[in-house]
Amino acid sequence: MDTSVLIIGAGPVGLMLAGELRLAGIGVTVLESLPRRTGESRGIGMTIRTVELFDQRGLLPRLSRHQAGEIEYGNQGHFGGIGLDLGVLGGFHQAAKTVPQSVTEAALEEWARELGADIRRGSEFLSLEDDGSGVTVRTREASGEETLRARYVVGCDGGRSLVRKAGGFDFPGTPATTELLLADLRGVDLEPRMVGEQLSGGMVMVARLPDGAHRIIVSERDTRPQRRTEPPAFAEVADAWKRLTGIDISHAEPVWVSAFGDAARLATEYRRGRVLLAGDAAHVHLPAGGQGMNTGLQDAANLGWKLAAVLRGGAPADLLDTYHTERHEVGRRLLENTKAQSLLILGGADVGPLRDVLSEMVRNDDVSRHLAAKVSGLDIRYDVGTGSHPLLGTRMPHLRLDCDGRATSSTELLRAGRGVLLDLEASTWLRQRAEGWSDRIDVVTATPYDVPAGSPLHGTAAVLLRPDGHVAWAAPGSHHDLPMALGRWFGSPR
Repeated sequence: MDTSVLIIGAGPVGLMLAGELRLAGIGVTVLESLPRRTGESRGIGMTIRTVELFDQRGLLPRLSRHQAGEIEYGNQGHFGGIGLDLGVLGGFHQAAKTVPQSVTEAALEEWARELGADIRRGSEFLSLEDDGSGVTVRTREASGEETLRARYVVGCDGGRSLVRKAGGFDFPGTPATTELLLADLRGVDLEPRMVGEQLSGGMVMVARLPDGAHRIIVSERDTRPQRRTEPPAFAEVADAWKRLTGIDISHAEPVWVSAFGDAARLATEYRRGRVLLAGDAAHVHLPAGGQGMNTGLQDAANLGWKLAAVLRGGAPADLLDTYHTERHEVGRRLLENTKAQSLLILGGADVGPLRDVLSEMVRNDDVSRHLAAKVSGLDIRYDVGTGSHPLLGTRMPHLRLDCDGRATSSTELLRAGRGVLLDLEASTWLRQRAEGWSDRIDVVTATPYDVPAGSPLHGTAAVLLRPDGHVAWAAPGSHHDLPMALGRWFGSPR
């Protein structure tokens, strides 16, 4: 084998996956057709769940180093342009509102390279063949065609994924019905406009970026999407903007221009043999609230430790099936909510009454909390097995801990990318039961600080955390199931 895992695509998802694999000591090569990072930022901002993931790997300071100006964190979100207060969710983190995708890519590439990932730019994917024992990939390099062999291949190469097509994955859904034009501009001063602001002829949006540029999005009603092979000319965007708003922006300096649509498609399977998909290669939709990139990063966090566990030989190969079962359902719900938001954003006057009713409903705390959790990625709960504890399947909340006089937290315990058995009652029984897995998990005895009486952590004696931070077992409620949970997620004991 030339490498254990071959990742196609060096966007945020591919780079996140590369870092996760290298954290576990797995050999990984990333192939990217572009010779260098473009600096373009299709996605801006991180949801609360992604901020949690970055904190758990110690990546937030890297974002700050690559960011122009301070990162703005906040609790303001939206569902289809209807404002939401994310603060109703509580929790330790807020959403990162002003992190361009270019900053995320730079920070992740730096992290992956430091961990030893082999990232090759200017390498174009051509084909693959999975023979059951490995995957042979053919690429085009500057020097000519090359063949690489890997144990597994992961397509992180976007909505037009060549890996998805070469691997024979089905990608059903609905085609784009309208087109939206995007431009980042300098040399122009525009008033902010909320997401999905409705005008008589279509929809517009204006947001100020951290570097002082303005991002505009414009969509003229009843405009059919074009089959483009390159970005639209800025004049096309400026003309559409003037028709809708009456404002001339033709004098502005475009930083970059793009077009996208409202297609919604979901791969029927995220794994076929030794070929897997993550990010936009597995799901495409209207980019409402930046959920696509954030969901892709979470795909990578779910897949990385599972691939590593199988490749190290400690876990059975069917652990990879849980990547599909867990993340495909997340993708299905993602398409469901972005389709609903698409109607609100692009539906024009016909959906005005629906916007009014929903705007009234979000004043109800339960409705607001439900929608806020949906767009923040905090409504995800995996089926991890039996048990009655309320934390099972959810992501472990940030918990401050005292560990032998040293202040730490549940988040910091996950920095190494290993499983954690967190013992909150100094149980000798737990250590004895987990001894056979000590090469794969860390057993930590600690005392929690300030657990509120209404928290699901109140009265919790112990939790088993997967490397992605999700709770695989908790006590009280399932004491006898600890060996079963350890075996399911970490393989057979030594």
